[in-house]
Amino acid sequence: MTAKECIRERRSIRKFKADPIDHALLSEIIETASYAPSWKHTQITRYIAVEGELKDKIAAECTTAYPKNGEIIAQAPLLIAVTYIKGRSGFERDGSFSTVKGASWQMFDAGVAAQTFCLAAYDKGLGSVIMGIFDEAKAASLLDIPEERELVALIPVGYPDESPVAPRRKPVEDLLSFQS
Repeated sequence: MTAKECIRERRSIRKFKADPIDHALLSEIIETASYAPSWKHTQITRYIAVEGELKDKIAAECTTAYPKNGEIIAQAPLLIAVTYIKGRSGFERDGSFSTVKGASWQMFDAGVAAQTFCLAAYDKGLGSVIMGIFDEAKAASLLDIPEERELVALIPVGYPDESPVAPRRKPVEDLLSFQS
């Protein structure tokens, strides 16, 4: 599969088969995802693989703002919690911000890493969907996220049990402008 095919064919998957994800396969996906670019090569993104009772507890107790997310998490065999180490991306060694964007680079790096993870998973036959609507404080507590890290996204992962059609894309003319 080419990079172009991977990008164009990957879809957000919300229905999964019950088949478990082999831990060696997940390690291979994380190794590939580790090549995501990051601010000054800080590599701040960390992943937590969640299965079983804890995954089901997160599904039940951390998705009241959007219960559909809880249903998706509950039937996925695996949940990835995406976190980052605070205070590194976008910062100089003395703790000052490198640009006017301040701490925004942390979320940018985590987003790039999450998408890279999803593409690497797709390349191995797995589906995923990046979720942002959940009770972050409760989920971070259940996952015992250390103070120096922040939970930014949840990604249910599994073998797809659906084949969504690609949504319509905006034309390039709407997305690209040139200046000289």
